[in-house]
Amino acid sequence: MTTIVDKKDPSNTHVSKRIALITVGWIALILGVIGIFLPLLPTTPFILLASWCFARSSRYFHNFLINNATFGPMIQRWEAGQGITRTIRNRAVTMLWLTMMLSMWIIGKWWAMALLTTIGLCTTCYLFRMTRDDPVEESVANSKKHGLIP
Repeated sequence: MTTIVDKKDPSNTHVSKRIALITVGWIALILGVIGIFLPLLPTTPFILLASWCFARSSRYFHNFLINNATFGPMIQRWEAGQGITRTIRNRAVTMLWLTMMLSMWIIGKWWAMALLTTIGLCTTCYLFRMTRDDPVEESVANSKKHGLIP
């Protein structure tokens, strides 16, 4: 008799691996929350990492994140393969370049400027590739464009 093991079921994960994933998940979640208030610390990657860790270790914590009013919609879009909206992309790119420029000014070395510019360009390209149009956001933009909404 063959037993079918569901690899996505967190209860099938070894106990020490589950504890490690839960620990990393909580650290990532805490860093993500701190990132809301500190512009140099990114929020989204840490929240997505926390979701990934919790999905593989604890249904309870993963459901907690998915049902959270602040982080839930972002995680659900990402897990559904819908990427990020234009609004989020634009905010991320703006903050990215503001902090990159500040870092370049503070460091003041040509090699650091070249490195930060390369990282910024690669990240910007990645964010533009991950952008998916949100139907609600697109319909509001079209309504504004055609004068239906002031």
